[in-house]
Amino acid sequence: MGTESTFHHGTASTDAKPIIHMEGIKKHFGNVIALNGVTFDVTPGECHCLLGDNGAGKSTFIKTMSGVHKPTAGEIFFEGKPLSFDSPRDAMEAGIATVFQDLAMIPLMSVTRNFFMGREPTKGKWLTKRMDIDRANEITMEEMRKMGINLRAPDQAVGTLSGGERQTVAIARAVHFGAKVLILDEPTSALGVRQTSNVLSTIDRVRKQGVGVVFISHNVRHALAVGDRFTVLNRGQTLGTAVRGEIEASELQELMAGGQEMAQLEGSLGGTV
Repeated sequence: MGTESTFHHGTASTDAKPIIHMEGIKKHFGNVIALNGVTFDVTPGECHCLLGDNGAGKSTFIKTMSGVHKPTAGEIFFEGKPLSFDSPRDAMEAGIATVFQDLAMIPLMSVTRNFFMGREPTKGKWLTKRMDIDRANEITMEEMRKMGINLRAPDQAVGTLSGGERQTVAIARAVHFGAKVLILDEPTSALGVRQTSNVLSTIDRVRKQGVGVVFISHNVRHALAVGDRFTVLNRGQTLGTAVRGEIEASELQELMAGGQEMAQLEGSLGGTV
């Protein structure tokens, strides 16, 4: 199947400027080519889905976009300026937040403690300076409510929340602390139907606040439920970008699985595959 008719390069909206733009990104580890020419961008208020099977290069993509890896070649632009992060902290301070599958949470600690993770509001000065627990609890409850979750209490242990609710805590935390771009690493992969639905609703709410969401997944149905644009990553290369309504689930699935290679193989074997 050719990609020319379905895929094109461009943004979801002609007047929206990308927050982050990756152009021709390559990443080599010695002789191993993990990324081999990735072009990708995300605009404010958009959910851009990056789809790929295991081994497609998704992990390296996340780490390059979030400042863990420096690209071997190519350029990254952030808000129109050439960008070179020295560390993931630089990326976070610029407004690029990543929510990984492991969520980096401490199950026995309260939702509030997990929400702030050392960035708690304080009151008093000098020797009397201490955490303002009431303010922290109030912010946590309010931010979770904005995402559609009413906590029983802010001191509820994070370990008592469902997987979907924990994802929402991590997403709400990133947005509260100023994320302009939110990279979500397989946020629905380990969730049931109802929890997946809740997380997709959370992503929709985040988009409406003007945050650019990069949704990384191998699940085409989940991506189609919430995405505005779709880019397929196959063997470290992007195969172009499609806009919502211009591509079907079966076409995305085929591209992810290397459908072109299968079609060529079928042709060379006379349709016996």
